[in-house]
Amino acid sequence: MTAETQIKETVTTNDVVLFMKGTKAMPQCGFSSRVAGVLNFMGVEFADVNVLADEEIRQGIKDYSDWPTVPQLYVKGEFVGGCDIITEMTLSGELDTLFSENGVTYDKDAAEKIREANG
Repeated sequence: MTAETQIKETVTTNDVVLFMKGTKAMPQCGFSSRVAGVLNFMGVEFADVNVLADEEIRQGIKDYSDWPTVPQLYVKGEFVGGCDIITEMTLSGELDTLFSENGVTYDKDAAEKIREANG
């Protein structure tokens, strides 16, 4: 299976996927840690793909999305963005809307707490 095929299968069979350095339990870079932390705090169930474990996936995800950096968040097969975009969307409430529109379960109170703490 090629990296592209594996990536496509992963993003289409999981509602929420985070391609990251490390795992959701043990992120290995600050940006991956921030995005995984937001998703974990909001109670979002997501698949994590450690790009450090496979060089073909690490490069393949950048080619697949035409986005040069990791982490990368996908919701219902669509690329959403990296750390800065996810941070902005969380603080503006856009991430809540995206999850709601796509039937992704999340803790609305936790999302509000993030905004209050960063307001």
